Amino acid sequence: MSETIDSREAFASFLLRLRGKGIVARELVSAFEATPRHLFVPDRWQSVAWSEGMIPIECGEAIEGPDLQAQIIASLAIEPGHRVLEVGTGSGFTAAVMSRLSARVLTLERYKTLTELARQRFEALGITNAFARQADGSQGLPAEGPFDRIVVWAAFDSLPRNFTEQLASNGVMIAPIGAEEQPQTLAKLTKIGSRFEREDVGTVRLQPIIRGVAAAI
Repeated sequence: MSETIDSREAFASFLLRLRGKGIVARELVSAFEATPRHLFVPDRWQSVAWSEGMIPIECGEAIEGPDLQAQIIASLAIEPGHRVLEVGTGSGFTAAVMSRLSARVLTLERYKTLTELARQRFEALGITNAFARQADGSQGLPAEGPFDRIVVWAAFDSLPRNFTEQLASNGVMIAPIGAEEQPQTLAKLTKIGSRFEREDVGTVRLQPIIRGVAAAI
């Protein structure tokens, strides 16, 4: 499906919401504009692709609204030379956006179907620096670090200290922290020496992080 006048108007409304939240970085806005969201959203949800709510996708999963995605990516402050690790590929949309801001994005997904769909979308868009891999991301990917930025789209019960070693010096990790049945704190964790310096940047309700990979789908 190609973009329509309605979708362009919806994108313009999204930009107005971002400005209202103080998110105005030109590089970030350009990265979102260059990534056709309609290619990452099931046909039945096209009309609300740029709305603030979560959207169901394959494998019983959902992707976050673009406002939250933009807030988190803005907080990461990705620079052109950065290596990024993402845990929770979903549709692949955020990896595609971040690939336009960074040197390399490695995104991990527990579902084989979502992993393959993300790869197909990257290929269709000519994105050559984003790589989707089916893997257990609950412990990160220590063998391939350090990473300059890490983002996790699922909640930890407590501070994920085991990720410290996977960050480069002054690297940044953003992840929700808190129990499944209540709002979680969105934490920005900056590596200083061998420890995290924590700054809370919001409140979210996301699924808890799950160990392992899906056996069938």
